[in-house]
Amino acid sequence: MIENTVPMEKPKVVEPTLFELSSPGRSGVTFPQPDVPVASLPKSLLRKELPLPELAEVDVIRHYMHLSKFNYSVDGGFYPLGSCTMKYNPKINEDIARLPGFAFTHPLQPIESVQGNMALLYTMQEWLKEISGFKAVTLQPSAGAQGELTGVLIMRAYHQSRGDTKRIKMLIPDSAHGTNPASSGMIGLQIVQIPSDKHGNVDLAALKAECDDTVVGLMLTNPNTLGLFDEHLEEVVKTIHACGGLVYGDGANLNALLGVLRPGDAGIDLMHFNLHKTFSTPHGGGGPGSGPVGVTASLADFLPAPIVDIVDEGDDDIPPLYGFINPPKTIGRVKSFHGHFGVILRAFTYIAMHGPEGLRQISEYAVLNANYLLARLRSTYNVPYDRICMHEFVAEGMVEGSDVRALDIAKRLMDYDFHPPTNYFPMIVHEALMIEPTETENKDTLDAFAEALIKIAAEAKTNPELLHEAPHKTPFGRMDEVKAARELVLCCWLPEDYASS
Repeated sequence: MIENTVPMEKPKVVEPTLFELSSPGRSGVTFPQPDVPVASLPKSLLRKELPLPELAEVDVIRHYMHLSKFNYSVDGGFYPLGSCTMKYNPKINEDIARLPGFAFTHPLQPIESVQGNMALLYTMQEWLKEISGFKAVTLQPSAGAQGELTGVLIMRAYHQSRGDTKRIKMLIPDSAHGTNPASSGMIGLQIVQIPSDKHGNVDLAALKAECDDTVVGLMLTNPNTLGLFDEHLEEVVKTIHACGGLVYGDGANLNALLGVLRPGDAGIDLMHFNLHKTFSTPHGGGGPGSGPVGVTASLADFLPAPIVDIVDEGDDDIPPLYGFINPPKTIGRVKSFHGHFGVILRAFTYIAMHGPEGLRQISEYAVLNANYLLARLRSTYNVPYDRICMHEFVAEGMVEGSDVRALDIAKRLMDYDFHPPTNYFPMIVHEALMIEPTETENKDTLDAFAEALIKIAAEAKTNPELLHEAPHKTPFGRMDEVKAARELVLCCWLPEDYASS
């Protein structure tokens, strides 16, 4: 932790590339002379010139190890990124995923040769059904966002199968996840935003005003992105069902409900799971992910094909035979093969290690940690929707008497060795700081984080420039994020003469 309040000179970091570290004649690997005849590769497979850096293996390893220290990871520190559930990933998950019987199988193998893998997939479906209260589950979607798209396609297919083709409108609360309107918009649905009331719930009057026979359904994030459980959930569900619509549950915040509330029991018709959030599989820097979808009995026929099932019950001497079935009204495939098996396997291990009581403790401790941080910070930062939260809460990143913004506070947190919380989301909170501690952090870490935010609020009053110019301690200073997004640099470095050719 840093104590100084005087801005330090921003470090100027210019990292050499492997090409610049290259030295002629160095070699990473030297093979012994072959004791068999040498065959030449076909010329069609060879490039005339392929300038590669010349380095010893140790040079390459040290280069990448050095670069890796610029990254922040959940293994290295607290990651309070709201709405993302950046919990610690237990290493036993990785050990199990690397067992040869799992790691060295292939989806094109005969079903009979991978019955253990099939049994695991079937069991995972059954566990997710029990956890969520749904009647059927697909493991095929490769990410939460694809799970959302799968859910929206199922909703549309359900209505079309009934000849109800005039339903073109998806209702989405302003406290929902940002991917919800994108998923609906991708298939051409009209997006209607439903405002929140003063307590952070779905505004019932506004919801009822939009409910008619053109509604496909409602995409509900509950707990919502304010970290609040909707106090009118039953009425919301009843209202949508009354106009013939379906209720889609965004499962991204399931970490707050495990073992306490099953969405299927609350009237939700379908929901996606984020295995990387609730069930501790790595976020993976963009992939691979896994976004299974659970549905009620009335929607089971529309699930993507195929689904793992028992195709022969066997008997006392013969174990059951697992295979694939195609739901009769399936929307078709949404992913090649059968989903991301390695990710599903890690989540399976996590659920197996915790059991029913452990899963409930996960949500209880996640809610406890969030409310503890809220109690420590509400007197320093304004919380617009200030009531008991679930797994996260949203504060305003502003300090009375100072011109600092949420971005300044977030950047200054980096000087205190903390990853910033989510900034500027949800957009219904001005200068939003969205904080989610997860259940894996202890009280010492939460106290240190709270003290850093309290100290930063004091700095904002006495020395706001310190925050405006933060971060000061990191290898790189404040980035121009707009420029980075608009002027992408995606290619590697190449020698000038080669690049120009």
